[in-house]
Amino acid sequence: MSRKIKMIWDFRGPAGAKTAEHHEIHLKEYIAIEKLPLNITGFEIRSELHAIAFMVVTDEHMKQVRDALKPHRAEIYEEI
Repeated sequence: MSRKIKMIWDFRGPAGAKTAEHHEIHLKEYIAIEKLPLNITGFEIRSELHAIAFMVVTDEHMKQVRDALKPHRAEIYEEI
């Protein structure tokens, strides 16, 4: 089983939460257009002025997504 990696885009400021929520729509569109076997996306409000959008990818698709979508950072994804 390959590793899962959480690609993260940070959005800051008063509009950060709405921007992160909207960015998730584009992440889902990218998955559909590229016909990727991925289905974990989301957005989280971290504070009043910081929110994130994320997509979970496998090692196999990491470079493709990283090069195309330029996430701000990434971390190993562990399911709870």
